[in-house]
Amino acid sequence: MTPGPLIIVSGPSGSGKSTLIARVLPKFGDRLRHSISATTREPRIGEQDGVNYHFWTKERFEQGIAAGDFLEYATVFGNHYYGTPRSEVEPFRLRGVGVILDVDVQGADQLRRTSPDGLTVFLDTPPGEFERRLRLRGTESEDAIQRRLETARREVERAGEFDVRLLNDDVDLAAEQLCEIIRRQFAATTNRR
Repeated sequence: MTPGPLIIVSGPSGSGKSTLIARVLPKFGDRLRHSISATTREPRIGEQDGVNYHFWTKERFEQGIAAGDFLEYATVFGNHYYGTPRSEVEPFRLRGVGVILDVDVQGADQLRRTSPDGLTVFLDTPPGEFERRLRLRGTESEDAIQRRLETARREVERAGEFDVRLLNDDVDLAAEQLCEIIRRQFAATTNRR
Protein backbone atom coordinates (compact mmCIF):
# COMPACT_ATOMS: atom_id res chain seq x y z
CA MET A 1 0.00 0.00 0.00
CA THR A 2 1.20 3.52 -0.81
CA PRO A 3 1.82 5.57 2.36
CA GLY A 4 -0.57 8.43 2.94
CA PRO A 5 0.80 11.95 2.58
CA LEU A 6 2.11 13.95 5.50
CA ILE A 7 1.01 17.60 5.57
CA ILE A 8 2.88 19.76 8.09
CA VAL A 9 1.05 23.02 8.83
CA SER A 10 3.03 25.57 10.76
CA GLY A 11 2.99 29.25 11.55
CA PRO A 12 2.89 31.58 14.50
CA SER A 13 0.42 31.23 17.31
CA GLY A 14 -2.81 32.84 16.20
CA SER A 15 -2.28 32.24 12.49
CA GLY A 16 -5.38 30.03 12.33
CA LYS A 17 -3.79 26.58 12.01
CA SER A 18 -6.43 24.81 14.12
CA THR A 19 -9.31 26.65 12.46
CA LEU A 20 -8.16 25.76 8.94
CA ILE A 21 -7.44 22.14 9.82
CA ALA A 22 -10.91 21.81 11.37
CA ARG A 23 -12.44 23.11 8.12
CA VAL A 24 -10.35 20.87 5.88
CA LEU A 25 -10.70 17.52 7.68
CA PRO A 26 -14.41 16.88 6.88
CA LYS A 27 -13.71 17.29 3.15
CA PHE A 28 -11.47 14.21 3.17
CA GLY A 29 -13.46 11.86 5.41
CA ASP A 30 -11.43 8.92 6.67
CA ARG A 31 -8.66 9.56 4.11
CA LEU A 32 -7.11 12.28 6.32
CA ARG A 33 -6.60 12.54 10.07
CA HIS A 34 -5.28 15.21 12.39
CA SER A 35 -2.39 14.05 14.52
CA ILE A 36 -2.91 14.75 18.22
CA SER A 37 0.17 16.20 19.87
CA ALA A 38 1.39 15.38 23.36
CA THR A 39 2.13 18.12 25.87
CA THR A 40 3.12 18.54 29.50
CA ARG A 41 1.07 21.71 30.00
CA GLU A 42 -2.21 21.66 31.88
CA PRO A 43 -5.43 21.46 29.85
CA ARG A 44 -7.20 24.74 29.19
CA ILE A 45 -10.91 25.03 29.92
CA GLY A 46 -12.84 22.76 27.57
CA GLU A 47 -9.82 20.76 26.38
CA GLN A 48 -9.99 16.97 26.62
CA ASP A 49 -7.17 14.44 26.90
CA GLY A 50 -6.84 12.45 23.69
CA VAL A 51 -9.00 14.93 21.76
CA ASN A 52 -7.18 18.27 21.86
CA TYR A 53 -3.86 16.93 23.14
CA HIS A 54 -2.44 13.97 24.98
CA PHE A 55 -1.77 15.57 28.38
CA TRP A 56 1.26 13.76 29.76
CA THR A 57 3.42 14.20 32.82
CA LYS A 58 6.95 15.49 32.32
CA GLU A 59 8.29 12.08 33.33
CA ARG A 60 6.19 10.23 30.75
CA PHE A 61 7.19 12.69 28.04
CA GLU A 62 10.89 12.35 28.87
CA GLN A 63 10.58 8.55 28.79
CA GLY A 64 9.11 8.90 25.28
CA ILE A 65 12.03 11.10 24.23
CA ALA A 66 14.52 8.54 25.53
CA ALA A 67 12.70 5.73 23.71
CA GLY A 68 12.62 7.61 20.38
CA ASP A 69 8.82 7.77 20.42
CA PHE A 70 8.59 11.28 18.89
CA LEU A 71 8.88 12.49 15.31
CA GLU A 72 9.50 15.95 16.76
CA TYR A 73 9.37 17.62 20.14
CA ALA A 74 10.36 20.87 21.77
CA THR A 75 10.25 22.85 24.95
CA VAL A 76 7.88 25.72 24.20
CA PHE A 77 8.13 29.06 25.95
CA GLY A 78 10.75 27.53 28.21
CA ASN A 79 8.48 25.49 30.43
CA HIS A 80 6.42 22.79 28.66
CA TYR A 81 7.14 19.99 26.24
CA TYR A 82 5.10 19.59 23.06
CA GLY A 83 5.64 16.82 20.54
CA THR A 84 4.29 14.51 17.86
CA PRO A 85 4.21 10.85 18.92
CA ARG A 86 5.15 8.46 16.12
CA SER A 87 2.05 6.44 17.07
CA GLU A 88 -0.13 9.37 15.89
CA VAL A 89 1.39 9.36 12.41
CA GLU A 90 3.25 6.31 11.18
CA PRO A 91 0.63 3.53 11.60
CA PHE A 92 -1.98 5.61 9.75
CA ARG A 93 0.30 6.59 6.89
CA LEU A 94 1.26 2.93 6.41
CA ARG A 95 -2.46 2.21 5.86
CA GLY A 96 -2.65 4.94 3.18
CA VAL A 97 -4.29 7.54 5.42
CA GLY A 98 -2.98 11.07 5.10
CA VAL A 99 -1.94 12.83 8.31
CA ILE A 100 -2.03 16.57 8.91
CA LEU A 101 0.08 18.07 11.68
CA ASP A 102 -0.20 21.41 13.45
CA VAL A 103 3.30 22.26 14.73
CA ASP A 104 5.47 25.27 15.44
CA VAL A 105 8.35 26.26 13.16
CA GLN A 106 10.87 24.40 15.31
CA GLY A 107 8.78 21.23 15.04
CA ALA A 108 8.49 21.61 11.27
CA ASP A 109 12.27 21.87 11.08
CA GLN A 110 12.67 18.57 12.96
CA LEU A 111 10.01 16.91 10.80
CA ARG A 112 11.96 17.78 7.64
CA ARG A 113 14.65 15.44 9.00
CA THR A 114 12.49 12.65 10.46
CA SER A 115 9.85 12.71 7.70
CA PRO A 116 11.51 14.19 4.59
CA ASP A 117 8.55 13.24 2.37
CA GLY A 118 6.26 15.59 4.31
CA LEU A 119 4.97 18.78 2.68
CA THR A 120 5.51 21.88 4.81
CA VAL A 121 2.95 24.71 4.72
CA PHE A 122 3.62 28.03 6.46
CA LEU A 123 0.43 29.80 7.47
CA ASP A 124 0.73 33.58 7.55
CA THR A 125 -1.65 36.45 8.29
CA PRO A 126 -1.62 40.16 7.41
CA PRO A 127 0.53 42.41 9.65
CA GLY A 128 -1.02 43.01 13.07
CA GLU A 129 -3.45 40.11 12.74
CA PHE A 130 -1.42 37.75 14.98
CA GLU A 131 -1.68 40.14 17.90
CA ARG A 132 -5.40 40.79 17.33
CA ARG A 133 -6.17 37.05 17.31
CA LEU A 134 -4.05 36.35 20.39
CA ARG A 135 -5.84 39.07 22.31
CA LEU A 136 -9.28 37.87 21.15
CA ARG A 137 -8.56 34.41 22.59
CA GLY A 138 -8.44 35.91 26.07
CA THR A 139 -6.50 32.90 27.38
CA GLU A 140 -3.11 34.43 28.13
CA SER A 141 -1.45 37.11 30.22
CA GLU A 142 0.15 40.19 28.68
CA ASP A 143 3.62 38.70 29.29
CA ALA A 144 2.61 35.52 27.47
CA ILE A 145 1.20 37.53 24.56
CA GLN A 146 4.43 39.52 24.27
CA ARG A 147 6.49 36.28 24.29
CA ARG A 148 4.27 34.83 21.57
CA LEU A 149 4.55 37.99 19.46
CA GLU A 150 8.34 37.89 19.65
CA THR A 151 8.30 34.20 18.73
CA ALA A 152 5.94 34.98 15.83
CA ARG A 153 8.32 37.63 14.51
CA ARG A 154 11.19 35.11 14.47
CA GLU A 155 8.98 32.42 12.89
CA VAL A 156 7.83 34.67 10.05
CA GLU A 157 11.48 35.31 9.22
CA ARG A 158 11.79 31.55 8.51
CA ALA A 159 8.73 31.26 6.24
CA GLY A 160 10.96 30.88 3.17
CA GLU A 161 12.11 27.47 4.45
CA PHE A 162 8.65 26.00 3.78
CA ASP A 163 7.40 24.30 0.62
CA VAL A 164 4.26 26.48 0.53
CA ARG A 165 3.41 29.83 2.12
CA LEU A 166 -0.34 30.33 2.57
CA LEU A 167 -1.88 33.67 3.55
CA ASN A 168 -4.84 33.30 5.91
CA ASP A 169 -6.57 36.65 5.48
CA ASP A 170 -9.85 35.03 4.35
CA VAL A 171 -10.52 31.77 6.20
CA ASP A 172 -12.84 30.33 3.53
CA LEU A 173 -10.37 30.99 0.73
CA ALA A 174 -7.40 29.75 2.79
CA ALA A 175 -9.29 26.55 3.68
CA GLU A 176 -10.03 25.88 0.01
CA GLN A 177 -6.41 26.55 -0.92
CA LEU A 178 -5.22 24.16 1.79
CA CYS A 179 -7.68 21.52 0.49
CA GLU A 180 -6.20 21.88 -2.98
CA ILE A 181 -2.66 21.53 -1.61
CA ILE A 182 -3.70 18.32 0.17
CA ARG A 183 -5.45 16.95 -2.93
CA ARG A 184 -2.24 17.49 -4.92
CA GLN A 185 -0.24 15.65 -2.24
CA PHE A 186 -2.62 12.68 -2.37
CA ALA A 187 -2.25 12.62 -6.18
CA ALA A 188 1.55 12.88 -5.98
CA THR A 189 1.70 10.10 -3.37
CA THR A 190 -0.46 7.83 -5.53
CA ASN A 191 1.69 8.55 -8.60
CA ARG A 192 4.87 7.49 -6.73
CA ARG A 193 3.82 3.83 -6.65
